[in-house]
Amino acid sequence: MKRGLVIGKFMPLHHGHIALINYAAERCDELIVSMSYTHYDAINPQLRFSWLQHIFSSNLFIKCYLIKDDFDNENLPLYERTKLWAKRIQQVYPPISYVFSSESYGEPFAESLAATHIPFDVTRALVPVSATLIRTKPFTYWNFIPDIVRPYFVKKICFFGPESTGKTYMASRMSAIFNTQWVSEAARAMLTSNEFTKTDIIKIATKQFQDYQTKLLTANKFLFCDTDVITTQIYSQHYLGEVPAELLNIELQTPYDIYFLMNIDVPWIADYIRDFGDRRNIMMEIFTAQLDKRKILCKVVSGSYAEREQQVIHTLNEMLMQY
Repeated sequence: MKRGLVIGKFMPLHHGHIALINYAAERCDELIVSMSYTHYDAINPQLRFSWLQHIFSSNLFIKCYLIKDDFDNENLPLYERTKLWAKRIQQVYPPISYVFSSESYGEPFAESLAATHIPFDVTRALVPVSATLIRTKPFTYWNFIPDIVRPYFVKKICFFGPESTGKTYMASRMSAIFNTQWVSEAARAMLTSNEFTKTDIIKIATKQFQDYQTKLLTANKFLFCDTDVITTQIYSQHYLGEVPAELLNIELQTPYDIYFLMNIDVPWIADYIRDFGDRRNIMMEIFTAQLDKRKILCKVVSGSYAEREQQVIHTLNEMLMQY
């Protein structure tokens, strides 16, 4: 049997890796893809491995494996290091016929394995990217990131603050401008009044969390969210006198990269569920205090709706340039 080997950290997996693995799979009877990891990797190893498994699940001839990187010694010359790699590979995998790579280690590593090195796109002319470039500037190299990997790099944006401050409008508007997804406020779709139970508030928070997870899968660089579970906690405390533990657990699972705190300097618009029109200053203090308590930095958005829109767009464009 002609057995091939591709090694890497895949941190993250990108289209260059996929092209290499597919190229290798076409040239051997079985391909081992060996993903090395350490406990201090920048991206969780199990998450990275799940990306590999997902991408290549339909090809039974590609075998993906995890291997702990406790055998390398970066202080040695490259050739000596590859001898250490080869020793471990020979301990855990069947005999290797070919080593496929785009890196300088390919030739000495293959020699240490008594295998043949088959290079692929060494100059990166076909897929001009690296995992380091993606980690540094994911938005710049967005098109090289597989769909399954993109949610990891999406920036989650929360529009936060008291009632009638334009959160829904802004989330929807930014979604249209930046061609991405947004998460609407679950409470508005599930309540007809402000009379609800503990069970209701847990269902609301759960639905908001589920929508967050679902929309994240297809978000394009940004995911815009109309409120968050901290908001749900504020209203739970006000109306029920308690915050269920389930809401606190959901908060831990829904991180945001930016909070836009919407100021109350726009006209109050009453509707069937809003009832704090006479206490806007108090509610603004409560919302601000909840962010302060968590040491969450925010950007306060003020002025007319047009001015608010420009403030938010400016911040988001800065993020696009930064990442």
